[in-house]
Amino acid sequence: METADPKQSELIHRGRDILNDPMRNKGTAFTQAEREALRIEGLVPPAVETIDEQLARTRLEFDRAEGSLAKHIYLRALQDSNEVLFVRFVKEHLADTLPIVYTPTVGEAAQEFSRIYRRPRGLFLSYQSRERMRAQLDSITHEVDVIVVTDGQRILGLGDQGIGGMGIPIGKLSLYSAFGGINPSRTLPIMLDVGTNNSDRLADGCYLGERTERVDQASYDEFIDQFVDEVKRRWPKVLLQWEDFAQQNATPILARHRDRILSFNDDIQGTAAVALAVVTAAVNRSDQELADQRVCIVGAGSAGSGVGSMILSALGQAGAPNEREQLLLFDADGVVHDERDDLRDFQMPLAFPAARVKEWQSGDESGEPNSLPSVIRNFQPTVLIGVSGVGGLFTEESVRAMAETADRPIILPLSNPTSHSEAIPEDLLTWTDGKAIVATGSPFEPVTLNGVTHTISQSNNVYVFPGIGLGAVMSNATKITDEMLMAAAAAVGDTTLDPTPGAGVLPALESVPQVSERIARAVAKVGASQGVADELSDSEMDERIAATKWEPSYPDIETLGQSL
Repeated sequence: METADPKQSELIHRGRDILNDPMRNKGTAFTQAEREALRIEGLVPPAVETIDEQLARTRLEFDRAEGSLAKHIYLRALQDSNEVLFVRFVKEHLADTLPIVYTPTVGEAAQEFSRIYRRPRGLFLSYQSRERMRAQLDSITHEVDVIVVTDGQRILGLGDQGIGGMGIPIGKLSLYSAFGGINPSRTLPIMLDVGTNNSDRLADGCYLGERTERVDQASYDEFIDQFVDEVKRRWPKVLLQWEDFAQQNATPILARHRDRILSFNDDIQGTAAVALAVVTAAVNRSDQELADQRVCIVGAGSAGSGVGSMILSALGQAGAPNEREQLLLFDADGVVHDERDDLRDFQMPLAFPAARVKEWQSGDESGEPNSLPSVIRNFQPTVLIGVSGVGGLFTEESVRAMAETADRPIILPLSNPTSHSEAIPEDLLTWTDGKAIVATGSPFEPVTLNGVTHTISQSNNVYVFPGIGLGAVMSNATKITDEMLMAAAAAVGDTTLDPTPGAGVLPALESVPQVSERIARAVAKVGASQGVADELSDSEMDERIAATKWEPSYPDIETLGQSL
C-alpha cells in the first residue's frame, strides 16, 4: 500500500480548514492557482467568480427568500460560511439588510433562535457552569477588541427571550464590522444564560438554554461581577457593550462597572446619543434654538432616563433658562415628579417639580389630569419622544394637542419592533397637517402628504455605536465618558442638512461608515482631553484609523498564512 505524502496531507488539511473558516473562505472566488496551491480544486464548483459576481448572486438569493425571517436565516448562513462576502453585502445594501440582520427582524429571530440555530458563534456562559467561566473564556484563543453581551431579559420590546437573546450581540457585531471597520475576527458575542422566566421558552422542547427560572438578584449580581472580572483579566483593553438588559439591572450594572472596564450600555447611552442627534438636527431644521425646547419623554425606564439625562445636559449647555422644568418624564403612573415614592435612583435626578404638576391638575377640567393628552396640553412640549414599548400610545388626541402650541412638533416614536412603535409616521403627519418632524426607531417608508414626500429618518443606534467602538479601540480608551457620548451625538449631525422640504433629519444610512469615522475622531479627541485616551495629532489619528479599520476584501494566499 502506498503511503500518503505527509506534506501533501498537511496541505490538504490546511486547505479544508480554510474552506471551513468563514473569515478565510472565499468560496467560488478562489483563483485557479489558489485552488491548486491549497489542494481544494474539486471541493468547490469549477466557476471562478469575482466578489462582485458573488454579490450579484447573493442579491438574487436574498430577494428570492420569502419573508423577513427566511432572509435573516439566509444571511446568517452566509455569515457562517463566508464572513467577508456577508459583511460586504450588508454594507452595500444597508437599507435592505439592516431591518433583516437587526431591528425589527432580529426580534423574531430571537424568538425562534433555538429552532433556527445552525452553527456555533460566540460564547454561551451559563450560571450553572460558573465555576468553569475562566476556562470557557480561555477557550477563545484570539485577541478581542469588542464584546457585545446580553442576558436576554429585555429583547427589544419582546421581553425575556432567554438564550434567544444571543441574536442581538451577533447582529450588533456584524454592524460594528460593516460600519465601524472592526475586524470580525476580533469581536465576540456573549450570552449570559442565567435562566429565563418565559414560560413559552421553558416549555419549548427545542429550547437550547438552561431550563430554569432566572436566578435570584444576589446570585445574578455576583455572576455579573465574576464575568466582568474574568473578561478584564482575559482582555484588559476590550470594549464591553451591554445590550438588552432589563430596567432593574441595566443602570446598576453600568454604574457599577463603567469605571472598572471600558464599557457602555447601548440601550441607555447609544439610544440617548442618537436621540439627541435627531432632536438637535430637527431643531436646526425648524430654525429654532435647542435652549427653547420643552421635551416630554414617554417611558421612564433605563432607556427613557438615559435619553432624558443626555438631553437635560444638552439643554443646560445650550443655555436653557430653566432646563429642569423644560424636560418631563411620563410613565404608566403619570408624570415622574419629585413627590412620588416609587422612583428608582436613576429617575430621581430627572423628577419634575410636583408643585407644577399640582397647578396643572387643579385647573384641569378633563377629568383625567394625569393622562398623556392632559399633560401635553399643560406642559406644551415641542419635542415628544416615545421609549415606552407600547404600540399606538401617541393618539390623535395627544398629537393634535401638541400641534396646537408647537409650530413644528418634533415627534420621535422610538420603540422597537415596528408593532411597538408609539405611532406610525403617516398618522403623525396627517394629525399635524404635515408640520411634524418625525423620526422613528423602526424603519418606515416615506409618506407623501399634500404634495410633499417626507423621508422618515430611522433613529437607529447604528449611527452611533460603530463609531464609538472604532474611536475607543484606535485611541486605547480606558473609559467611555458622558462627554465622549455627547461628542458622538454632535458628530452624527455634523453635516449640512438637506434643505428639501420633507427631507430626513439624519444623514442617509448609506453614509454611516463616514459618520462612524467622524464619531471615532470626536470620541478620541474628547477622551484625550479627559485623560482617558491617547493624545493623538490629526495625522496620528489618520494612521490609527487606517491601521484599525478592516475592510471586507478577500485576503491572498500569503495573508491566509500559507507558505506554499
